Amino acid sequence: MKTALVIMAAGIGSRYGGGIKQLAAVGPNGEIIMDYSIHDAIEAGFDKIVFIIRRDIEEAFKEAIGDRIEAVCRDLGVETAYAFQSLADVPAGYTVPEGRTKPWGTGQAVLACKGLLQEPFAVINADDYYGKEAFVQLHDFLQGYDPAQPGRLCMAGFVLKNTLSDNGAVTRGICQMNADHYLTGVLETSGIEKTADGAAAGGKAIDIDSLVSMNMWGLTPAFVDLLEQGFGEFFAKTAPGNPLKSEYLLPIYIDELLQEGKVSVKVLPTHDRWFGVTYAEDKQTVVDSFAQLIAGGVYRKDLFSDLKK
Repeated sequence: MKTALVIMAAGIGSRYGGGIKQLAAVGPNGEIIMDYSIHDAIEAGFDKIVFIIRRDIEEAFKEAIGDRIEAVCRDLGVETAYAFQSLADVPAGYTVPEGRTKPWGTGQAVLACKGLLQEPFAVINADDYYGKEAFVQLHDFLQGYDPAQPGRLCMAGFVLKNTLSDNGAVTRGICQMNADHYLTGVLETSGIEKTADGAAAGGKAIDIDSLVSMNMWGLTPAFVDLLEQGFGEFFAKTAPGNPLKSEYLLPIYIDELLQEGKVSVKVLPTHDRWFGVTYAEDKQTVVDSFAQLIAGGVYRKDLFSDLKK
């Protein structure tokens, strides 16, 4: 079955100190984190890549990765497409609040793909490195997609200790699950920092072996229709309370659907180390990490050469 990888690349990280952090070079030939995610997804069997970007970064994005990846994908028989997230795309009957400058969050980002996705798909952040195992797990789960069960979703569950930054506190969604590893809720926890004997938030110790969400989801085509319905509800109920800053966020909406019994979410544990460029100081750590992965034979210096038939 055809499966797509959707990459959310519309955001510019405020904490990174300016610049488009998704386009920071971290590999030996100028590769960015996204290159490695795309490599791992194609290797796992995904055969379509959809980039979600904004119109105002289109030129920089295509120059940094788009044109090059399109050529790589053409050679490998992998389809590519673009979706554009826009502040102006609001539900019928609503207008953009005066003074609002930023788009409406990750839920709106995936909704921008409406019409582009007829197959089950994975969603990832552009500036996160997830490792190979998670892509294999998500791809294998999505291969079991049954149109008669459109609410059967999944997510990659990362071990908390494999996702912490040395350069500051992080926010993580700690997974609450039943005995069969189905998600029952996500406890959004901010201010998580490394400590001498593990991790803590607000002075309270946290189990470093907890599984956390890193916004890596396995979704279905019908889910995009649910997102559209939820976006209208968001504008009716949530946005009026904070029209300039409120966001329609993917994990929060999935949790709402979960509590209403409209979806199930299988948590797929992965033991790879996550890393990303949250703070400017993280960049060197990421560069060093990829150098180690290449030295260890996980990737070739000529990144996509091992995928060519």
